[in-house]
Parts: sequence; C-alpha cells; structure tokens
Amino acid sequence: DEDALIQILTEPKNALTKQYGKLFEMEGIELDIRDEALHAISKKAIKRKTGARGLRSIMEHALLDTMYHLPSYKGVKKVVVDESVINDKTDPLLIFEGGKQEQLAATGTDD
Repeated sequence: DEDALIQILTEPKNALTKQYGKLFEMEGIELDIRDEALHAISKKAIKRKTGARGLRSIMEHALLDTMYHLPSYKGVKKVVVDESVINDKTDPLLIFEGGKQEQLAATGTDD
C-alpha cells in the first residue's frame, strides 16, 4: 500500500531519498523531497503495478536531468521536489544563495 512504499522510500538506512540526498550533498546542495512528492511517487508505482521495484525508476526519471544540468548552475543551495515534478514532469525548483528561485528550463523528456 501507499504508506508502505513511502516507508521504503524514507526509512531504511539505504532508502532512496537518502541515497539521492547524498548525491546532491556531494555537490553542496540540499535535496528537499516534499511529502506530496513521496505520495505521488508511491501512487505512480502502484498505478504501474511495479510496487517497491519501481520506486527507483520513478525517482531517477524525476531527477536525472536536474542532476545532469546542476553543475552548470552556480550558487544553487537547494532543490525542491514537489508533486508536480512527479505527476506533471515539471522541473524541480532551484533555490539559490540569497533566496532567488527558478526552475530549470524545460528539457523535453517524455515518460
């Protein structure tokens, strides 16, 4: 069920959210995955009938372009992933030093 998938995403020592958090941390950036995004990831895995096995591919699809383009952006302090990133394929919100916010330019990837 949805709550079990959210636990899998967040609670184990090697949880996906922690793994991605560490990858972003290596670039000096905080990854903020909102609760609504976790619910959207879980719902998408249930809809696809992939369960826990599908969680990684959903997260990878949502964050891959951002991880690729992030080094070319200077001063990014935080990446915010909300429900629209998962469901509507919008780009995550980037928060820069000094509080400026913007989204990556649309990259045109389709599911």
